[in-house]
Amino acid sequence: MTQLQVILAVAAVIGIAGIVLLVALVRGRGRAGKTTGLPAQTPPTPAGGASGAGSGSDADAAESSPGPLGGLSVDTVEPDLEAFAPAPSVERPESASGRLQRLRARLARSNTALGKGLLSLLSGGGLDEQAWESVEDTLLSSDLGVEATMELVSSLRTRVKVEGSHDEETVRGWLRQDLLALVDISMDRSIASSRVEGRPAVVMVVGVNGTGKTTTVGKLARVFVAEDKDVVLGAADTFRAAAADQLQTWGERVGVPTIRSDREGADPAAVAFDAVKAAAEMEADVVLIDTAGRLHNKVGLMDELGKVKRVVEKLSPIDEVLLVLDATTGQNGLRQAEVFAEVVNVTGIVLTKLDGTAKGGIVVAVQRKLGVPVKLIGLGEGPDDLAPFDPEAFVDALIS
Repeated sequence: MTQLQVILAVAAVIGIAGIVLLVALVRGRGRAGKTTGLPAQTPPTPAGGASGAGSGSDADAAESSPGPLGGLSVDTVEPDLEAFAPAPSVERPESASGRLQRLRARLARSNTALGKGLLSLLSGGGLDEQAWESVEDTLLSSDLGVEATMELVSSLRTRVKVEGSHDEETVRGWLRQDLLALVDISMDRSIASSRVEGRPAVVMVVGVNGTGKTTTVGKLARVFVAEDKDVVLGAADTFRAAAADQLQTWGERVGVPTIRSDREGADPAAVAFDAVKAAAEMEADVVLIDTAGRLHNKVGLMDELGKVKRVVEKLSPIDEVLLVLDATTGQNGLRQAEVFAEVVNVTGIVLTKLDGTAKGGIVVAVQRKLGVPVKLIGLGEGPDDLAPFDPEAFVDALIS
C-alpha cells in the first residue's frame, strides 16, 4: 500500500467517526429538548434545616445531572407562577336603593336638634314671643339661613293661629309640609351617567381642599358601577401628592380604569382632555374627572379650574359639574359655593360629612344660594356611604 493510500484510509476513518459523533449529539439534544417543558423537581427540605444553594446541594445536582452522553447538561424551565396567580377580586358595590334605608337612620341620629327641638317648642303650648324667638334660634343654629328661617316661622305662626292645635303629631305634619317646601322636591336631582348622542357623559367634580373630593369621585364611581354603568376616571388632580394613586385604587376595587399622568405637577387640563378622549374610545357611559382642591379666594387656582373646563369642552360638552362641600362648614361653605359657581357653572351639590356635627339646614341654604339641587349626601367613611339625596327621606329623618 502506497503512502497516499494510507493517508486516504486514515482520513476516511476520521470522517466516519466524526459523522457518528455528530449523529449522537443531535439525538442527545432531541431527547434533552423533550424535557424542557417539565418543571424542575425540588427535593423535600430536610427537617430542621433550609435548602441551601451550595456547590454540593441537591438543587445544583438536579440542574447539572449528566445527559445521555455523560457530559451534556439538560436545561429545565421553571414554571411561570404569575400565570397561576389569582386575579384581583372586583367588588360589587351596594345599590343606591339599598343604602338609602341604612343611611336614613344615621341622618336621624345626627340632626336631632332641629327636629326634636322644634317639636318640643311648638307642641308645648303657650307660644308667646319668647317661645317664637327660641324657634327662630333653633332654626338659625341648624344653618337654615335667615331668609328660610323667617319663612318657616311665619308659616308656623299662621298655622298655630288658625288651627290652634298644639299636639305633637299635628305639629310634625306642619313641619313636614313646610320643610319639604323649603327643600323643594320639584328640583331635578338626577346625575348625568348615560351616553349622550353617542358619546360618554362628562362629569367634573370640584371643591376646596379637605372636603373629601377625591374620595367622593371614587364613591360616585361605585354608585354608577352598581347601576351597571361603564365608568372611566380622570385623575386631573395633579397638584396633590398621591391623588392619582388614591383615585386609581378606588377604580381598581370596582374594575374601573383610571387615566392619569405619571408626572407630578402635569397639566391638569391635558389629563382631563385625555380622560374624555379615552372614555370615548372605550365607548364608556360616563367619565368622572377629579380636579385639584383649591381655595375659593385664590384667583390663580380658580382660573386654572376654568382652563380645565375650556379644554375639555373642545372635545366634548360637560354634562355635569358637581361641587363637593363639607356640610360641617355651615355658612362658610356658601361663600365657597358662590365663587365656584361663577367659574364652572355648578349643576349639583354633594354634601359630605352630614353625619357628624353638620346641621341639616345647610341643604336648604345652599340650594337657595345657588339655585341648584343637592344631589348626593355623604354620611360616613365607608365606601358605600354616599347616596342620592332623597328630600322626603331627609325631612322624615329630621323630624322623626
